[in-house]
Amino acid sequence: MSTPANEWPLWEVFIRGQHGLSHRHVGSLHASDAEMAILNARDVYTRRNEGVSIWVVPAAEITASSPSQKGPLYEPSQSKVYRHPTFFDIPDEVGAM
Repeated sequence: MSTPANEWPLWEVFIRGQHGLSHRHVGSLHASDAEMAILNARDVYTRRNEGVSIWVVPAAEITASSPSQKGPLYEPSQSKVYRHPTFFDIPDEVGAM
């Protein structure tokens, strides 16, 4: 997917909140480069000092699975029952988990 010559690239913005350990997607914006994208993201998405860290990623660089491919993509995990917590016996002395 290419960007028209008269339009800046699209960037996806991720912010790590004051009390969070992971970044979360907050939106998108157009910017000429990564530095401008971070500054614009700061101005648009952290107006009230909500964040401690900003990630910007060119949208064109993101590869994602399609929701329509959910079945074939996740079916192999169904045959690995040992990954499900119901496979293990929890001793009574452990209590509720």
